[in-house]
Amino acid sequence: MRFPRHQVVPFAGAPRSLFVALFGVLGCIGVQPGPSAGQLAASRASVPTPDIEELLGKMTLEEKIGQMTQIDWKLAKNTDDVRKLYVGSVLNGASSLPEPNAPQNWVKLVTSIQTRALSTRLGIPIIWGTDAVHGNALVRGATIFPHNIGMGCTRNPELAEKVGRAAALEMLATGIPWTFAPCIAVPRDERWGRTYEGFGETPELSEMMAAAMVKGLQGEPGQPEGVLACAKHFLGDGGTAGGKDQGDTICSEQELRAIHLPGYAAAVKAGVGSIMVSFSRWNGAPMHANKHLITDVLKGELHFEGFVVSDWEAIDTLPGSNDSKIEAAINAGVDMAMVPLTYQWFVSSLRHLVKKGRVPMARIDDAVRRILKQKARFKLWEHPFPDPAYASQLGSPEHRALAREAVRQSAVLLKNQDAVLPLPKNGHILLVGSKADDMGIQCGGWTTGWAGRRGNVTPGTTILRAIEKAAVGGKVKFAPGVRGADAADAIVVVVGEEPYAEGTGDRKELGLSRDDVSLITAAKASGKKVVVVLVTGRPLPIEQVIAGVQAVLVVWLPGSEGDGVADVLFGDFKPTGKLSHSWPRSSSQIPINQGDASYAPLFPYGFGLGY
Repeated sequence: MRFPRHQVVPFAGAPRSLFVALFGVLGCIGVQPGPSAGQLAASRASVPTPDIEELLGKMTLEEKIGQMTQIDWKLAKNTDDVRKLYVGSVLNGASSLPEPNAPQNWVKLVTSIQTRALSTRLGIPIIWGTDAVHGNALVRGATIFPHNIGMGCTRNPELAEKVGRAAALEMLATGIPWTFAPCIAVPRDERWGRTYEGFGETPELSEMMAAAMVKGLQGEPGQPEGVLACAKHFLGDGGTAGGKDQGDTICSEQELRAIHLPGYAAAVKAGVGSIMVSFSRWNGAPMHANKHLITDVLKGELHFEGFVVSDWEAIDTLPGSNDSKIEAAINAGVDMAMVPLTYQWFVSSLRHLVKKGRVPMARIDDAVRRILKQKARFKLWEHPFPDPAYASQLGSPEHRALAREAVRQSAVLLKNQDAVLPLPKNGHILLVGSKADDMGIQCGGWTTGWAGRRGNVTPGTTILRAIEKAAVGGKVKFAPGVRGADAADAIVVVVGEEPYAEGTGDRKELGLSRDDVSLITAAKASGKKVVVVLVTGRPLPIEQVIAGVQAVLVVWLPGSEGDGVADVLFGDFKPTGKLSHSWPRSSSQIPINQGDASYAPLFPYGFGLGY
């Protein structure tokens, strides 16, 4: 984490008596009243980042294993294990959020838990990780950017870098220096519930956008702000058979390298500091135990110098005993174990394995060195606490304007018969479909919770409100059905998917719900011009549904700034988005990807109309 040097005075190395006097009041349970982050920082003596090799030489085995251990913040908050086990990292699961979910509560939590880490013998700061995958979206009030599938449709790496930079600033507002993003999967089967987390079906898109997002998140050398990025999930998570989450990618190594590796090569070249291993398997072999790919290819061939982190409790899914699972993962090249709930058995088992010689001390030192170097890179010794100077960044007008621009550029116009779009602002519009007025629907998963949900999940502008604002001099009627269509010039029907995330979003068959299909059918029967706005995390088979519809605009999962959708509908911005996925005619045609021997999609990869 990098901060402007004039804002915060560093601490590490201050007299221990001073530390105890200042911070002991926070105790070892809960978040209790105490000095603010600014007061804590201002009261500390200035100490530079330590020499990593010198620090490594001072560490005991227990302290080294602690650095390799990542636990859930609730256990860190309600136990004294951060101190007792020298824990090096804390994370919040996507549904493990403070209540109330407000920025100041995040700041208090980070400050409290970091204080405990700094009270250990060597005072090594923790690094806190979070799933900020489309902005700092787990925090209510943050700017929610389009999910990656939409960003891929922009074909604009400069925009992606700006989005990454804005997300980093909003993370610093809550004091969290590490995001488990970007997801650079190459989804090859839209039945996969994480399709929207990847930039698109081709390695070229992953390569282009991954590097840009990493640069935006981490910042360029010499820039004051940045957070640690984490490219995920290594390797081949988007290629599993049947689009099954945590499934098996069955292909040759040549195909694996050609499709799924280029994004990682680009991320490494861009300086990504961490990479997360995939839950999935490759030809039956679990990725978390794949030494060839993690150590030989990633760390060897690609010269990755950051650290490798496991996925949520993923080591526990490996075959065999607890000892054999940990032995396989650590020797394969996993440096930090994400063991949020079962960390105690990890710590004790790894200690046993090292003492028995089953995990070499050199492997432990390599892992810890990699972790400490990233902590040093992001100035966690000098600036371990949240800086109040960033508070105004969360949901700032500048970031919301950027998100609106991202929505404009990500929307793809699939159909525009008789040039129905853009709509006149002074016309009479009948807007139908409950999804038009639902922030949770348009944000999707990983938004103030894991799988997402309907409703007022965070402040923003719904599509309904955006259309109402844009239709200057006109009339907008919002209705559950198409009654009252006689007076309308056009009917805008907003349909799409309910929120979902990994696993819960896997589908055998894709398509619109019966209610959505009925709504479109009724709109067509009215005889009026019909515009369909599709809110979705993946292409859906709609060939029969859109027959007889004049216009179709897919806006993906646009996030909190629905004004960007209205900008395109009314022509304030001409659509420029190009499909990041081939669009299937039916579920039976999935998987379908550019370059297939038999390729006859409804809309090809790269398709997108303009005005």
